[in-house]
Amino acid sequence: MWKASRRNFFAHKGRLWLSLVAVVLSVAFVTGTLMFTSTITTTFDRLFATTASDVAVSAKADKDALPGAPEQTVSQSVLDSVKTLPGVQAVYGDVSTERLAVVGADDKAISNSSGGPTVGSNWYVTPHPAVNLTSGRPPAGPGDVVVDADTAAKKHLVIGSPLRIVTGTDAGTFQVAVSGIATFRTTNPGASLFYFDTATAQTKLLGKSGVFTGVNLDAKPGTSDDTLKAEVADKLGAGYDVKTRAQQEADGRNSVGFIGFMKYIMLGFAGISLLVGAFLIVNTFQMLVAQRTRELGLLRALGASRRQINRSVRFEALLLGVIGATLGIAAGAGLAYGLIAIMNGVGLNLEASDMSVTASSVIAGYAVGVLVTLLAAWIPARRAARITPMAALRDAGTPGDRRASRIRNGIGLVITAGGAAALIGGGVSGATAAGGLLLGLGVLVTLVGAILLGPLLAGVVIRALGVWMPAAYGSIGTMAQRNALRNPRRTGATAAALMIGLSLVSGMAVVGSSLVTSATAEMDKSVGADYIITTNGGLMITPEVLAKTQATPGLAHVTENKFLNAAVSDASGGGKDGTIVISASSPTLTQDFDAATTSGSLSDVFTKEGIAIPAAEAKTRNATVGSVLTVTFHGGTPLKLPVLAILSDKTVFNHGDGYVSLATLGKSLPASEQPASELLFAKADKGQQDKAYAALKDGLAPFPQVTVKSQTDYKQLIHDQVGGVLNMVYGLLGLAIVVAILGVVNTLALSVVERTREIGLIRAIGMGRRKTRRMIRLESVVIALFGAAMGVGLGLAWGVAAQRVLSGIGISTLAIPVGTIVAVFLGAAVVGLLAALAPAFRASRMNVLRAIAADG
Repeated sequence: MWKASRRNFFAHKGRLWLSLVAVVLSVAFVTGTLMFTSTITTTFDRLFATTASDVAVSAKADKDALPGAPEQTVSQSVLDSVKTLPGVQAVYGDVSTERLAVVGADDKAISNSSGGPTVGSNWYVTPHPAVNLTSGRPPAGPGDVVVDADTAAKKHLVIGSPLRIVTGTDAGTFQVAVSGIATFRTTNPGASLFYFDTATAQTKLLGKSGVFTGVNLDAKPGTSDDTLKAEVADKLGAGYDVKTRAQQEADGRNSVGFIGFMKYIMLGFAGISLLVGAFLIVNTFQMLVAQRTRELGLLRALGASRRQINRSVRFEALLLGVIGATLGIAAGAGLAYGLIAIMNGVGLNLEASDMSVTASSVIAGYAVGVLVTLLAAWIPARRAARITPMAALRDAGTPGDRRASRIRNGIGLVITAGGAAALIGGGVSGATAAGGLLLGLGVLVTLVGAILLGPLLAGVVIRALGVWMPAAYGSIGTMAQRNALRNPRRTGATAAALMIGLSLVSGMAVVGSSLVTSATAEMDKSVGADYIITTNGGLMITPEVLAKTQATPGLAHVTENKFLNAAVSDASGGGKDGTIVISASSPTLTQDFDAATTSGSLSDVFTKEGIAIPAAEAKTRNATVGSVLTVTFHGGTPLKLPVLAILSDKTVFNHGDGYVSLATLGKSLPASEQPASELLFAKADKGQQDKAYAALKDGLAPFPQVTVKSQTDYKQLIHDQVGGVLNMVYGLLGLAIVVAILGVVNTLALSVVERTREIGLIRAIGMGRRKTRRMIRLESVVIALFGAAMGVGLGLAWGVAAQRVLSGIGISTLAIPVGTIVAVFLGAAVVGLLAALAPAFRASRMNVLRAIAADG
């Protein structure tokens, strides 16, 4: 039996090659993702290991500080006090900040194209530098800067190139020239580095002399890192973070958490592809078993047991899995190389020679390929084992199990009903933990239910979808429709593979369209400002930018918005205290932004001393309008503030934020300790909108970190950002859809083989080659449209339920993307046509006499 199975597999490998491609693609996605992320992790680990000191000291991390808060520093006295410790070999004061923008001679920002940080540091000699100076000289004064070689090459910087440095400190903007170029010792992690002399880095980048963002220490020979850490901690006491080399490396790994996020996202889509591939494999083996009914019956008649038949089919699946996994691992390495090339193109310099092919990725590839294939072949193997010796006397096929179909349909109906109830429950629960849990459960359960109900739905939906075929193509259309209905279980499984990808596309499209529509509608209703000024690249609104904006001709007013955390007490003492993000704004905020309230008036916050808090926060604190709360702004003194307004939670913008006036904030925090503004609103004088917009753009042009947008611009930004995310999702789902297309091709190809005699007979009675091809193509189109109908229906249900869940956070408008839905159906028809090309050509090229004489 083993020999027969092996020979049968290699004798009919053409029947399995599309399933093999599905296994290869799925395994390649898994192993390529693991190899790629492992390569990035290894690269960063090497960088952190190379640059970490034995012990590092920094100010205690302020977990409640928001981005605009002043940079945390340690004084020169810390460096002086640890220098004399017995275990210290050397001490280095380090300055490092991302709060700067670098502008070239062309007035364009110089930054990493991948969006990596722009980092300003001080240059000092250390045994473990991140870079080595390879040309020029170190910075010797306030007019010098050393640039990393990657940034210099990409931005065409040479020794002497003039640069303008924009900071968030009182130093504002200053001019420098490139004095040297430094090359990374390992790999550039995607940052643009600019090194200044220590005094300039302190006074210009940090705004203070004699301070550092950290202190690095090297231990004397024979002194362990832990021993030195203990010495430093005892000397400095509380208020500082003291970390060993190992802890610094661990923090470095945690700081690039996007790698893990990327890995799990990509593996999630790989899992979807594996699920789709499993349908393809199940379908393939079921059809092969049906086609080999007589052969398997003869084996049973010759004495093969059921167990041997079962093992024979599973052995073929094992061969398919092993071969597919082996090829998939090799393809995964190629995919990883491709991803490395893409990363290099956007600024993250990875060496292809450093690609990490770990044992775990190889094992995962074989585990995925072999296990998925064996599990997919389990049901066909059991069905093969039930074939009796009498089957050798029948022409072909195994009789359908009507009882099993009834049980499957019954289970499918129950499961689908349960999933629908979960989706409805999630929508009713709204934006709560229970709502999210019910939504996820409903998506999973309805997907399983739809898969089980596929054969039952095939009969109804294909008749409806294919009603035009007999009218348009006569008997050819009728035959194509009936062929698609001949084996509902097979058709349902083929369509289910396509359904999975298209349902996710449709569901995401509904959520994305609803988000854009809701945000646009809320902007029309709540944003009265003509312009919104924001920043990027680690900088906030600097004093220079604020002054330039306020001096712009044609503006009626400019509104500042500062965001900071505040501890807000419970009103009655019996509820919960907690932290709220507070927007401290100018009195003109109410002209620029109308935050919806459930009680009270937001305008009172800017004419009286008080606070507005979100409804959910008011509920947890037993607060109503008039309640007095103790509000402690981060770093400030406590204030007793009355609640003047309760804000609606159903908002997209500033969701969950509270409001106070800048005057109120000033009573808790002096201006010098307040965070910088995060955004500005601006309103033009009546009739001056176009002139003010042009003047604002021109006035802020020297600050490339600043973005000026009109309401129209901002709406387009929202649309583009959501569209970008959706396009990325569609791209990742593309693999699952490709595998599903292979499933349609495979089903049709095996169906043509199965119907060889039938095709020969209809050719013999007069059907031409063109009509034969048309029949196969129409069959493929109607199966693809069936999969699209199921996918769109399921996706719409998911999207509507998700929108209802998210309505509690402002996505209150349901928007059905009709264009996307139409594109899905048109795409499905095209998929059906393309998938049928090879099978239709094969059917039309059959030798009629040989086909009639074929054995079933």
